[in-house]
Amino acid sequence: MPKIDDFNFKGKKAIIRVDFNVPLNDKFEVTDDTRIKAALPTIKKVIADGGSAIVMSHLGRPKGKVNPEFSLMHIKDHFAKLLGANVLFASDCVGKEAEEKAAALKPGEVLLLENLRFHLEEEGKPKLPEDATDEEKKAAKAEMKEKQKVFAKALASLADVYVNDAFGTAHRAHASTALIADYFDADSKMFGFLIDSEVSSLDKVLKDPQRPFTALMGGAKVSTKITIIENLLDQVDNLILGGGMIFTFIKSRGGKIGSSLVEDDYLELARTIEKKAEEKGVKIFLAEDVVAADAFSEDANTKVMPADEIEDGWMGLDVGPKTIAALKDVVENSSTILWNGPLGVFEMEKFATGTKEVGQAIVKATEKGAFSLVGGGDSVAAVNKFGLADGVSYISTAGGALLEYLEGKELPGIKAIRG
Repeated sequence: MPKIDDFNFKGKKAIIRVDFNVPLNDKFEVTDDTRIKAALPTIKKVIADGGSAIVMSHLGRPKGKVNPEFSLMHIKDHFAKLLGANVLFASDCVGKEAEEKAAALKPGEVLLLENLRFHLEEEGKPKLPEDATDEEKKAAKAEMKEKQKVFAKALASLADVYVNDAFGTAHRAHASTALIADYFDADSKMFGFLIDSEVSSLDKVLKDPQRPFTALMGGAKVSTKITIIENLLDQVDNLILGGGMIFTFIKSRGGKIGSSLVEDDYLELARTIEKKAEEKGVKIFLAEDVVAADAFSEDANTKVMPADEIEDGWMGLDVGPKTIAALKDVVENSSTILWNGPLGVFEMEKFATGTKEVGQAIVKATEKGAFSLVGGGDSVAAVNKFGLADGVSYISTAGGALLEYLEGKELPGIKAIRG
């Protein structure tokens, strides 16, 4: 598998899977172009080498139907402006027009294809009546699998080289993220700069961490993070748990949690996780004290209480000062830090202190030489809110793909390139 840095695209047509699934307002104007900007280095490398770029993406969920609302035509001019180059457009991603425009592309030119998801074959989900029998479902899936291959082959036929630069969709076995790679030999498919940096940063944390390695897992529910936590127990030295999920652990220990969020179905699992951590020599950190409130509101009355002695009618919405001091000490003395999820309800100023101060400790550790990776929507939002983005080593905005990678799953879009 070649590295994009070392590859020369001169005279070659590269079909590039990007993630241009960006938000649009009611005038179909792009309101957040972060994902478009993230893809620019790869596209610029191709055209700077003297190659031509064929760019493909999905937008929204048109479910296999042509829907003008989800046309990538809305994005074309904004993309061209950011790229600083003219962008041609094909009104379909396969078929005669796409083939002719791809064939006519000159070195340095860029062609944007229409929304991949206007074709059911992209996602590979057949449409079935609700009363379909098991046999009918099986037959429809087999038929769609063949159609998906034909669709992927049609996309591949437009270019000489395949570049996947959409980590956000790498966990999907879609035609443009996984199947298309089968139609290129090992020397003609690679990751773009974005995926390359995502994967190498994640591997630095998960496969070759400098120690001590501390993972900070926050969020409302244990149920959404179980697989990640279990996978991390084999790798980390310290596991800091934050957010609403801590109360399931605290209650499982026999603590009083008032009206704090809890998942009673997961009490036994919480005990099992703590036991496994002890067996593996992993130190789990839970809150000693919390900022409790008498309502889930910015206007609520608040007071600091021991995390396992929360009064009836009160709920823990942030970690308290003792906990913050202890966690800062752990974080600042770590060499590798993974942060996924806030420590409290940071969206409300009254309950933002824990997330903010521990975030600042991550920055301080990074300044001292630690490698810090922040991932997941809420963590990224917190980092941006508190102005910490420039102080951490890497920020991943990949969502589902990131979570599955942290769970230890092999992502179809990554496997398709790596083989």
